Amino acid sequence: MRSIYAGDMDFTVLNELLRETDEDMELEGCLGQRFIGAGMGKRKLRIHGVPGNALGAYLNGADIEVFGNAQDAVGDTMNAGRILIHGSIGDTAGYAMRGGRIYVRDNAGYRTGIHMKAYQEHVPVIVIGGRAGSFLGEYQAGGVLIVLGLHEDGRPIVSNYPCTGMHGGKLFLRSRCEDVLFPEQVTARAASPEDREELAGYLEEYCALFGLDMRAVMDAPFTVVTPDSANPYRQMYVAN
Repeated sequence: MRSIYAGDMDFTVLNELLRETDEDMELEGCLGQRFIGAGMGKRKLRIHGVPGNALGAYLNGADIEVFGNAQDAVGDTMNAGRILIHGSIGDTAGYAMRGGRIYVRDNAGYRTGIHMKAYQEHVPVIVIGGRAGSFLGEYQAGGVLIVLGLHEDGRPIVSNYPCTGMHGGKLFLRSRCEDVLFPEQVTARAASPEDREELAGYLEEYCALFGLDMRAVMDAPFTVVTPDSANPYRQMYVAN
């Protein structure tokens, strides 16, 4: 794996360098450079420091691992691949994400999974180890969002207005969600044995990557949120 010190590089220079080679790369001293790994195919990219906005945008199969936090729009419109964050992420992670997986050890900002969608066998997945900010899953059309709330800090597992405009996909919250206010257009219920079996399939890799005890993570109540087909979001805009 080729190593590069990125600390004093302009983002355009850095991204041109990444596009010029098919090698696996390791970036040291990353300091807010935008669009790192955008559209990247099947390669490995290891990043030390804090990548800027749109890390892995339009990702097309690469494996990106960040040893630290990442800024906004991680995995924007990504198609395939995996983004692994050993820290927290900013707002709008997974915007219009169509495939692949984003794994976050700690917390996520606002509007995670906005416009997330699925197509045929492509089911995007975002797993957040800590908590998520407001508007989680806004206008979600497909895919799976999972928030685990593993880092106790006295704050709710998700902030205000989760699932606003949700019309597809599924959200798992590791909580009974007694303090969470959901919109009328979704159904929130306790996870069934079948739901928990599905959830375990998504969490197996996540727990292995972050060194977590799978049984301890699963040994908690989970709430499942899905669109309410009897009260769809479109009724808010379509006249009767």
